[in-house]
Amino acid sequence: MLTSMIIIFLVGYLLIALEHPLKINKAGTALLVGTILWTLYTYGAPTFIPEASAEEFKLFLEHNPSLSTATFKEQCIHFVIEHQVLDCIGEIAETLIFLIGAMLTVELIDVHGGFMFITNRITTKKKRNLLFMVATITFFMSAVLDNLTTSIVMIMLIRKLIGDYKERWIFGSIIIIAANSGGAWSPIGDVTTIMLWVRGNISTSATIPHLLLPSIVSALIPVLITMRSLHGNITPPNAFETDPNDELLRILKKKEKLSILILGISCLLFVPIFKTITHLPPFMGILMGVGILWFYTEIIYRGNNINEDLKLRLSKVVHRIDGSTLLFFLGILLAVDALRCSGALADFSLWLDKNVGNVYAVNLIIGTFSAIVDNVPLVAGAMGMYPIANETMVAAAADPVYMSHFVQDGVFWQFLAYCAGVGGSMLIVGSAAGVVVMGLERINFIWYLKHISLLALIGYLAGASVYIIQRVIFNF
Repeated sequence: MLTSMIIIFLVGYLLIALEHPLKINKAGTALLVGTILWTLYTYGAPTFIPEASAEEFKLFLEHNPSLSTATFKEQCIHFVIEHQVLDCIGEIAETLIFLIGAMLTVELIDVHGGFMFITNRITTKKKRNLLFMVATITFFMSAVLDNLTTSIVMIMLIRKLIGDYKERWIFGSIIIIAANSGGAWSPIGDVTTIMLWVRGNISTSATIPHLLLPSIVSALIPVLITMRSLHGNITPPNAFETDPNDELLRILKKKEKLSILILGISCLLFVPIFKTITHLPPFMGILMGVGILWFYTEIIYRGNNINEDLKLRLSKVVHRIDGSTLLFFLGILLAVDALRCSGALADFSLWLDKNVGNVYAVNLIIGTFSAIVDNVPLVAGAMGMYPIANETMVAAAADPVYMSHFVQDGVFWQFLAYCAGVGGSMLIVGSAAGVVVMGLERINFIWYLKHISLLALIGYLAGASVYIIQRVIFNF
């Protein structure tokens, strides 16, 4: 059964990669693969659960004594439906709701002319200068926000500057690389670093100084290589194309547009602060921001004599969200969670530990596979395999030096944060930022593979080399 699940996942992945030649929407493929894998997993649950989820299953039965008279197969089915599926859907929903909230926030800023204050100040038309500027803004913004939100904001920005879609594909690809690299050195910049930070595997004071330089190198090298192939000026959007929002933008005052930009960006920046203060999941913070921004735009409309047909209330803006991207994301995460519950990902991580046994090599391999499989379950599997080592565990270990890599802020955890975050750039579907940019700009999977994947790989290995040199040679 497990073999069948892996084959179906790989076939589905191939169909997603060949979406444009086959003319089959990737969202439909992802949903089909995700639901088929969960069906197969449920059918084979009596085989999977004793191996992959024995402790969880035992606790589930203890909390549900009414199932004591049921057959083992019935107990397994109840465990899958009432526990595992709900847990997985809950985690996926957190990501999707956050994504919806971020998209709504960015759209509200955009349709009310907020980003004009940024685009009007970017006067350079030279491709090289603009690429470097966009990459720099993305890199540092993704460390404060998350790489997903940053990617959405930056794509909306370059749409205001670049008219040719092929040029936007190049810029969008660099945004993916810069966003993933920027999120890797900050505990709140990527979902995997957030996982490691919340669980206590890494801390802010040690992560930033150790991962900042490797992350910069991993983004800088692809940018510099790409700049060498760029010549001349960008193709601006067609000045003769009419923007349906032009009349609204003419009516709104300059200070109103600026206030929406400031309030919207503040709401995005507030999300990690909200999480730190309340300990609630990030989607709560982004929904609060959407509510504040919605409330504020309603007040603006009350104070202006604007035709109702021109008003872009959130109830209208919500229709601009790309539903196929959300469904694609849902299908992919469902498929990966089915593989995780079956134990396939944990088995692979265990195989790496036994057959490789070097923390640098293991993390480099995990980072490479994070370009194919979502990095969240990979990191979760690694965290489940290894406890955070303390002084007693290190002293009692057969190989104390090796065990010392697993203490808080140890080499394994820091390098895992780098590799899982940056490695996802090597394929466009390897990260949340890549999936979103792919959906928003319709970037071809094969095009990205041919033109960007090698650059991302070079940057990934260069940054990894910097980290290893820091640790091995300079002991930093």
